Amino acid sequence: MQLHHLPFLAALAGWSIQPALGVPHSPRDQEQAQCKKTTVAILGGGIAGISAAQALTNASVHDFAIIEYRDTIGGRAWHNPFGKGPDGKPYTIEMGANWVQGLGNPGGPQNPIWTLAQKYNLKTHYSNYDNISTYNEHGYSDYSKLLDDYDNAYEIANQKAGEILTQNLQDQTAQSGMALAGWNPKKHDMEAQAVDWWKWDFEDNFTPLESSLVYGCAGDNLTSNVFSDHDNFVTDQRGFNTIIKGMASDFLKGDNDPRLHLNTEITDIEYHKDGVTIHNKDGSCITAAYAICTFSLGVLQSDAVKFTPSLPEWKQTAIQKFTMGTYTKIFMQFNETFWPTDTQYFLYADPVMRGWYPVFQSLSMPEFLPGSNILFVTVTNELAWRAERQSNEQTQSEIMAVLRKMWPEKTIPEPTSFLYPRWSQEPWSRGSYSNWPPSTTLEMHQNLRANADRLWFAGEATSPTYFGFLHGAWFEGRDAGRNIAAVMKGHCVHPESKKLKECGQRRHYETLHGTSPLADYSAVNGWTANSFYDSNTD
Repeated sequence: MQLHHLPFLAALAGWSIQPALGVPHSPRDQEQAQCKKTTVAILGGGIAGISAAQALTNASVHDFAIIEYRDTIGGRAWHNPFGKGPDGKPYTIEMGANWVQGLGNPGGPQNPIWTLAQKYNLKTHYSNYDNISTYNEHGYSDYSKLLDDYDNAYEIANQKAGEILTQNLQDQTAQSGMALAGWNPKKHDMEAQAVDWWKWDFEDNFTPLESSLVYGCAGDNLTSNVFSDHDNFVTDQRGFNTIIKGMASDFLKGDNDPRLHLNTEITDIEYHKDGVTIHNKDGSCITAAYAICTFSLGVLQSDAVKFTPSLPEWKQTAIQKFTMGTYTKIFMQFNETFWPTDTQYFLYADPVMRGWYPVFQSLSMPEFLPGSNILFVTVTNELAWRAERQSNEQTQSEIMAVLRKMWPEKTIPEPTSFLYPRWSQEPWSRGSYSNWPPSTTLEMHQNLRANADRLWFAGEATSPTYFGFLHGAWFEGRDAGRNIAAVMKGHCVHPESKKLKECGQRRHYETLHGTSPLADYSAVNGWTANSFYDSNTD
């Protein structure tokens, strides 16, 4: 039976076929009878989950449950107290999401995250990426011309990426696309490598070698062109997740709302054509007509949750094909601001290691946290994982050595406060946000996005247009909520033509094919096919 033919009332009445009289209940039936019942279970209370719940509410579906691992909603938009302000109280710093990216143009569409930021008076300030000074191991070194060289090449590579996308040509790595456009930094040119990190890794979390040219450019273009290239850094002392809590306040009655299950760790998910059952570590369980899984890609890859039956091979392949990155901001507060107070960013070119504590950002500016004496540095992936494995003291020592190289004329004190997250070790995230690898097609991504029976998926990783962005998670949560509500109410069938509308099950591809037909594997193309087959049939 197709999802769009399931009557709404049946979904509300229990969603399971009752056993005939005289037939004993199975252990599974008995167990599920003890579970709490709901129409839609939302797995995760980040922005995708809250957006899904809001979409359901807007469609007059109020019977849902939000199951959240942590003690608060907000997901990867989370903050911590840090250091001390002039009043003796700590500052609030963002451990996760920190920017509203692509605000919106006057008269044009507006980024929903920016709309929420305005609605809840979130304090932000423009990130001026041009306000950057460059350094190496000898102190200040002006290699800003390299920044311009990169930008010039990116314009060419970006145009080529568009041609590849629209003409369905073979994808490239971002590194090869940039090299063909004229940006090909030598391995030992560490200033050029630092610029390469700043211009690509700082946004995409992965190196150009590990990133798709097409979708790396497409994701940036769609956000910049649909909304704007204007990014704002969040400094609000209530925390970035104020906007997510604000969304939830429209339909939840605070943390005590019976539909919100905080501090609840999901261990097992049973799904089938008639519904979904969620089992939790505390022994509780919830049965639902539908479920929306908003787990991060990192959690899905970690096998922390068991799926019964196992997810289809096409789904598992897509989950493992895409990559989850770690983006770590390391915060320091000093008893003075020893760095230039008119500069937002400081780029460091290490003589040995690419990405070695490369970009520092000042928060001690009038527009951010004035007089806070807070500086933070960002590292990604391998060097972020390295920092996670070592002590705070070791990491602090390494950073201080870099700072003293950048400003050799200064007597730089030790920080009074020091803090950073360990993203890949957090069981509820297993990383920061996802990345689109090279030569990975839209069809493969559709398999990541597609539902398995009544188990749906949503989050930043499932957004094809805004992959890796917070607003991508918002759109995906809304889409899943709207789709399920439409399916439940029979709105996927046009009342006159009886044809399906654009809702219902998301398409997936059982088999993904390569780009070269078997006939091409011949001696003409240098492929010794006969020898290959002979060696395997002897």
